[in-house]
Amino acid sequence: MSKNPFSDVTYSILDLAVITEGQSPADAINNSRNLARHAEDWGYTRFWMAEHHNMENIASSATSVLLGHVAEATESLRIGSGGVMLPNHSPLIIAEHYGTLATLYPNRIDLGLGRAPGTDQKTAQAIRPDRIQQVQQFPQNVKQLQQYFSPDNSSADVRAIPGEGTEVPIWILGSSTDSAHLAAALGLPYVFASHFSPQQLHAALQVYREKFEPSKQLDEPYVMPCVNIVVADTDEQANFLSTSLKQMFMGVVTGNRDPMPPPVDDMNTVWNLPTKMAVEQMLKYTFVGSKETVREELSGFVAKTAADEIMTATYIYDHDQRLKSHRLLSEIMNSQ
Repeated sequence: MSKNPFSDVTYSILDLAVITEGQSPADAINNSRNLARHAEDWGYTRFWMAEHHNMENIASSATSVLLGHVAEATESLRIGSGGVMLPNHSPLIIAEHYGTLATLYPNRIDLGLGRAPGTDQKTAQAIRPDRIQQVQQFPQNVKQLQQYFSPDNSSADVRAIPGEGTEVPIWILGSSTDSAHLAAALGLPYVFASHFSPQQLHAALQVYREKFEPSKQLDEPYVMPCVNIVVADTDEQANFLSTSLKQMFMGVVTGNRDPMPPPVDDMNTVWNLPTKMAVEQMLKYTFVGSKETVREELSGFVAKTAADEIMTATYIYDHDQRLKSHRLLSEIMNSQ
C-alpha cells in the first residue's frame, strides 16, 4: 500500500460567507456556521474567515463577529481570520476583538494579518482615510499587536482588556515576497494567497524559508498555501460545479460583485477570451475533479511547495455539494 502523501500535512478551510444568487446574507452566514460544524467532524484543523467590504457576494465584513458565531457552534476547531486587513484598523481594537474571542474560546483563536484593503479604493478611503500611511506602518503595527497580547504589557499605559496575556498566534498573509520577508523576520507562520495570486508563490516560499528567524511563537518555518478545490464523484461533475467559481472570479476581473451564480454547461457562453485568460491565470492553483484526480494533482503541489498545511477555498453554488466537496477532500487527506 502506498504511503499517504498527505500524512504530515494538516488541512483547513478559508471561508468568505459567499452569498449565492437567491440567498440572503443570513443564509450565507448560516451556511458558513453549518460548514464549520461539519469541518470539525471531518478533521479540519482551522476554519478561517476573510475581511471584505462593499461586496454583494461576500458577507464576512465584520469578521470577528462571524468568528464568534462559528466558534460558539464548534468545540475544538481553530477559528481565525484569513485575514484581518490590519491597515483598516487600530491595532488596539483588533487586540481587544481577538483577545475577547480568545478569552471566550481559549487556545482556539488565530489571527491572520494582511495589508491589502479587502475592497476597492473608494471604499478603502471610507474605511480609513489615512490607510496608505498605515500600510507603511504594517510591520510596526504587527509588533504592537504582539505587545498588546503579551502578559508583559501589564505595566503599559495602554492595555488590551480582554486580550492581554492571551498571546493569540499571529500569522502573516501575503501574495508577494514583501510579506515573505516580514514573516521571516518576525518568525511567524506564513500563509500565501495562491488561490487568487499565484505568480510569486515559489519565490516567496524560498525567501521565507531562507530568511526565517526563530521567535517565541515559532521555532522553524511554517507554510500554509491557500488553493481552490472542488471535488465531486466524477471529473465531469466537478468541472460543472467549478463554473460557479470561474464566474465569481470573472466578477473579480470585470468588477462585477453580484452574488455567485449557479453553474453553467459551457463557460464559453459567459466569458470572452481575454477574461478567460485572466481568470485562468488567477486560478493556476485550483484543483478540480474526482477524488483520484484531486489526490494526484494536490499531492504534486504539496511535494513541490513542501507545505506544512493546506488551506482550501471551495466556492460551490449548492451548499450540499459544497459540504460534499469538503468531505471528499477530508477523505483524500486521510487516504492511504
